[in-house]
Amino acid sequence: MPQTKTRGAGGTDTVEDIVIEACPVREVLDRVAGKWSILIIVAAARGPVRFTELERSIDGISRRMLTLTLRNLERDGLLRRTVYATVPPRVEYELTDIARELHQSLLSLTDWAERHRATISAARVAYDAGRLTEEG
Repeated sequence: MPQTKTRGAGGTDTVEDIVIEACPVREVLDRVAGKWSILIIVAAARGPVRFTELERSIDGISRRMLTLTLRNLERDGLLRRTVYATVPPRVEYELTDIARELHQSLLSLTDWAERHRATISAARVAYDAGRLTEEG
């Protein structure tokens, strides 16, 4: 049964309406913006990659966290998992089209971060210095 959208006074969305609408978006952003997800997407952007290659290239990730993150990215349609019938079995992961699109957005974000890194660092120093004088 379709849900009807309730409106606050004057026909505007209530806070509850906005939160309800944002939940699916937040769920997707929580998944793709996670530290491990981003690193896996960046690593897999170069082409099909094996589990052990990911494990070696992503510093600090445990085998369990890598496994869980790969499963979640596959479930969300961001990674394609291919198992080859060899002995031992060979498994490769590659980005889907929507993950390639996401990768382009991540490149824009990292480019922005690189361009503004010095400005942000200077702002932090100025903020911290101001806090010290306020507290001291």
